[in-house]
Amino acid sequence: MNIGQAAEASGVSAKMIRYYESIGLIAKAGRSDAGYRKYSENEVQTLRFIRRSRDLGFSVARIKTLLELWNDRERKSADVKKLARHYISELNEDIEKLQSIRDQIEHLSDCCKGNNRPDCPILDDLAKPALEGKRRAAA
Repeated sequence: MNIGQAAEASGVSAKMIRYYESIGLIAKAGRSDAGYRKYSENEVQTLRFIRRSRDLGFSVARIKTLLELWNDRERKSADVKKLARHYISELNEDIEKLQSIRDQIEHLSDCCKGNNRPDCPILDDLAKPALEGKRRAAA
C-alpha cells in the first residue's frame, strides 16, 4: 500500500510516517518503480504500535526501546514491565507537580478579590522572585 493508505490504516499521518523514517524509528519504506513508498501490513502494524505508544505519552526514545523489545522474540516480559513501571513513576511525579501548580494558582486566585480595582495579588506574586513566590504560595 502507498503512504496515504498506510496512514489511513494506521492512524498515523503521512507527515509523521516520513518523520519516523527520517529519525530511524521505522525502516525506510520500499519504493515502487515510480518511486512511491510502499508499505506492507507488518509495517502498518508497526505504525499502529507507534501510534498507540504515542497516545500513551511514551517518548520517541522509549518507543524505540519498546519496538526493539516487541521485535525481540527472546525478550523477557520483566524488561517491558520495568520500563512501564519507570514511566509510571515519572507520570506520578508529573502529576504531583501539576497538582502543586494547581494548588498554588488556586490559592492566588482565592486571594484575588476580582473586582474593578487594579491591585491584584496574582500579578503581585508572579512579579516576586521565584523563591519568595513559592514560600508565599506554600503558606
